[in-house]
Amino acid sequence: MTRAATSARSPGRPRTGVNAVVFAATLSTVHELGYARATVDRIAAAAGIAKTTIYRRWPTKGALVVECLLDAFGPVPLEGAGRAELMSSAIRWIATKIGEPGVGDAFAGVFSDAVSDPALREVLSTRLQDPYRLALQEALGEPENRVLFFIDVVVGTLLHRMGMTGEPMSEADVAALVEMVLLYFPDDAGPA
Repeated sequence: MTRAATSARSPGRPRTGVNAVVFAATLSTVHELGYARATVDRIAAAAGIAKTTIYRRWPTKGALVVECLLDAFGPVPLEGAGRAELMSSAIRWIATKIGEPGVGDAFAGVFSDAVSDPALREVLSTRLQDPYRLALQEALGEPENRVLFFIDVVVGTLLHRMGMTGEPMSEADVAALVEMVLLYFPDDAGPA
């Protein structure tokens, strides 16, 4: 019997695409079971990998979910001719993202866990919130406190609706949210 040619790669599962597989499994597991029941064991099983593979990359479920959300959100689209268009597009973008299967559930769950977990709160703040806050500050020319207020109002409202109804906010309600927020951030106002 002849031996098969050996490959040049090391034994074990190929590393390419592991993050994408784990992120997809995380969102589908959270969507199917809810955040609390989407354990690392269940996510690993859905991804077809060992849970040690997950823990080598992310020390906790919360850290995994934050990275998964970063991947799902991508960069904030800062599009528009003026402040109103830019803010409107950012609000509609986050509303759409939160409405994607598993994303709103994952965001609400990790946010809820962070309330009583200072280490997770730090990861959530520095890894997820800060990049978007800084991009918005630069694009809007607004100080940190006003951009944080913008994020709080928009994300808080969208997650509240998801938590109370299990459904993303309707387009009509997103349009009303845009109108309300723009009253506080008028096109012709400078930083307060």
